[in-house]
Amino acid sequence: MGLSQATHSVWEPVRVSNPDGGSPFVILCDHASNHIPAPYGRLGLEPDDLQKHIAWDPGALGVSQGMAALLDAPLVESCVSRLIIDCNRPLDAPDLIPATSELTTVPANTDLDALERQRRIALSHQPYHAAIEELARERARKGFPAPVYVAVHSFTPVYRGVDRPWHIGIIHDEYDQVAAPLIAGLQALDQYCVGINEPYSPADRVYYTLDRHASAQGLAAVMIEIRNDLITTPKEEKAWAGTLSAILKEIAQGPLSTTRKAANRI
Repeated sequence: MGLSQATHSVWEPVRVSNPDGGSPFVILCDHASNHIPAPYGRLGLEPDDLQKHIAWDPGALGVSQGMAALLDAPLVESCVSRLIIDCNRPLDAPDLIPATSELTTVPANTDLDALERQRRIALSHQPYHAAIEELARERARKGFPAPVYVAVHSFTPVYRGVDRPWHIGIIHDEYDQVAAPLIAGLQALDQYCVGINEPYSPADRVYYTLDRHASAQGLAAVMIEIRNDLITTPKEEKAWAGTLSAILKEIAQGPLSTTRKAANRI
């Protein structure tokens, strides 16, 4: 697909907004949508199931859109439910197309043959990652600095019966050029329980998009997880977008190295 702003009246598997935004940050929303393309019906699920976290990251897109606007940053969002295929998983992951998500069986995802798996990859996974790569190439061609990727997700307050106390989690690998000051900025507000590689870490196989487009390219990145009961309304989404964008703007004003190689020279 092209990199022009897409109209929301036409469905596409991936949408790129504000591709020429002036920010060094590029916002990614892997689980923005609970949309199931028409040929798949509801995958054998009840309508209520598609509103749950198993189908998408509720609230993540609203926060992402708010951050993109406040930062003047590009936004890349997947427009297909992760129940069709999870764009934040490698192609050999056992939960790439989940037959069971959390405690819910997904009837249409059981015993898929190789042809159907390839159809799903071509439908959503491949175009999403191709759009990120195309955006990076186009921005480099136009003289923008190397991207600093910010992946925005949400998580459930309770998982398999276990409470999760964090309001927000900041997920990062060994390179914390962006994560460390973001964590410090959130902690300084003294109103959030901040998880550091909680409720997930890269070891949990939830870091694929950033591994592929940032770590493998030597680029800076951070993953943000917000507890989804805190972003249930546009007002809450806007508030979180404002908080996070303010801290990221401060980080961008400092000696931000967009590449690991540059950071290692400091």
